[in-house]
Amino acid sequence: MRSNGPMTDDTSQRPFRDLLHAQRVWDTELPAFDPESAPATPLALFHAWFAEAVAAGQPEPHAMALATADTEGLPDVRTLLLHGADERGWHFASHATSAKGHQLAARPHAALGFYWPVQGRQVRVRGPVVRCTPAESHADLHARSTGALAAALTGTQSEVVGSVAELHRTADAAWDRAVTEPDAEAPTWTRYVVEPAEVEFFQGDARRRHIRLRYRRDAGAGAGAGGGDWTRELLWP
Repeated sequence: MRSNGPMTDDTSQRPFRDLLHAQRVWDTELPAFDPESAPATPLALFHAWFAEAVAAGQPEPHAMALATADTEGLPDVRTLLLHGADERGWHFASHATSAKGHQLAARPHAALGFYWPVQGRQVRVRGPVVRCTPAESHADLHARSTGALAAALTGTQSEVVGSVAELHRTADAAWDRAVTEPDAEAPTWTRYVVEPAEVEFFQGDARRRHIRLRYRRDAGAGAGAGGGDWTRELLWP
């Protein structure tokens, strides 16, 4: 039974609360960020911050949250990998028949979130989403690992699977096919691009004097991340 009342002192929750409250944030020296020195376009700053995250030892800096909305307008989010960031925008890929694929077909807008705790940094991207050409999607899939191809050939993403045993059988067969047929087609595999309308860069500060710099595309500017006119705004944390 759900309750919307005030929180109670449930002793069963105390171990979790104690563990949660014991966690620390940014127990390391954080880099300085002067927004006045930021480049004119968000793409240049993203490339610089990404390289700095890699150099700082951030695990999986290309992992990002992708937020979409379903047909009822309800939010959905998952973590996946960045496939590129260029003048067109931020790239990722998935099956067009997946949950996210159906959501993007109905509501072609998305938000991305990167979190690099080693440096106390976040990057947020919002904008419309466009599908790449079939040739680009094919090239995207076959530029990746055998495991990535096997995953693309396994089942129908987001649909119900009967059992773990069925999952293993299908995945093993897909792996064998990916090894023997490295050019195998996955017709629904699609590369997408988020064309940024807004990009925000967040630099954490131990004293909570966080710097938030937002790039906002000016009205009438063309799509893409690396060109056009951008307004830069400093936001309260």
